[in-house]
Amino acid sequence: MFTSHHSKSAAVATAPAHPVLQQALTQLGQQLLGKPQQIRLALACLLARGHLLLEDVPGVGKTTLAHALAQTLGLGYQRVQFTSDLLPADLIGISIYVRETGQFEFHRGPLFSQLVLADEINRASPKAQSALLEAMAERQVTHDGTTYALPDPFFVIATQNPLTQIGTHPLPESQLDRFTLRLSLGYPDARFEKALYQGQRMAEVQQALRIEQVRALQADASAVHAADPLIDYVMALIHATRDPQRFQYGLSPRAGLALLAVARSWALLAGRDMVLPEDVQAVFPHVAAHRLQAASGAGASLQQVSQLLLDIPLP
Repeated sequence: MFTSHHSKSAAVATAPAHPVLQQALTQLGQQLLGKPQQIRLALACLLARGHLLLEDVPGVGKTTLAHALAQTLGLGYQRVQFTSDLLPADLIGISIYVRETGQFEFHRGPLFSQLVLADEINRASPKAQSALLEAMAERQVTHDGTTYALPDPFFVIATQNPLTQIGTHPLPESQLDRFTLRLSLGYPDARFEKALYQGQRMAEVQQALRIEQVRALQADASAVHAADPLIDYVMALIHATRDPQRFQYGLSPRAGLALLAVARSWALLAGRDMVLPEDVQAVFPHVAAHRLQAASGAGASLQQVSQLLLDIPLP
């Protein structure tokens, strides 16, 4: 039986989301029509201090979502087009010799932004992709033996096209594991697609939050209460993925921490200060699927991962 040891009353579970969060969700919904679940998951990922992988065919709104998030949350923004000839220095930056001083001066690359869009990440070489590993895991980059801190917040959104398309390469497991969530936007609903064809203009994006508010909300999300039975439930889900009859290898503790962090953010977006099993269930498939390989060798589907939610009893 799931019971909370938190001091707040049960009424908190149904409280509305924080007003600025609700304003952000509303505005984002005006930019990406008919995708409220995906928008909510993307915002939860940012509040959890994670990184987001968007996998879909070109032209369904992946870049639109990244732009809208940056503008709505007041984040500094850089877009990098990943191509086969991209080099790590194109992301991190380069040292340039200054004749007047006789020294090299580091010129920072696009990674030094609060929101970085790595567009079509799976069209670049593994060497270029590796430049993101330290940045996403440790929020810093090292160049010529010197370590530079990245901005706070630091949020990477990467888009990738289906691997069946020409010029794409699968992301290595170490890179996939750096992404907290993977989402697919899918094709728009027919009525929203018709509105697009009719030339209906989207409302102009307005900044809804300040950087200080984003940082404060991230701190609020990390402070959302998770009771011991809830943590036991998360552990049961993580351990279930380690069954070799289902998956080639299971989820790591890092994935478990990511699941808890996003579940906390999901609860905050619902106006609660404690995590419920329903929060874990809402985000689990999107946290787990891209990290798992089915026992058959194919990538795990959302359906395969969601089956675990039916097999593991609620606390």
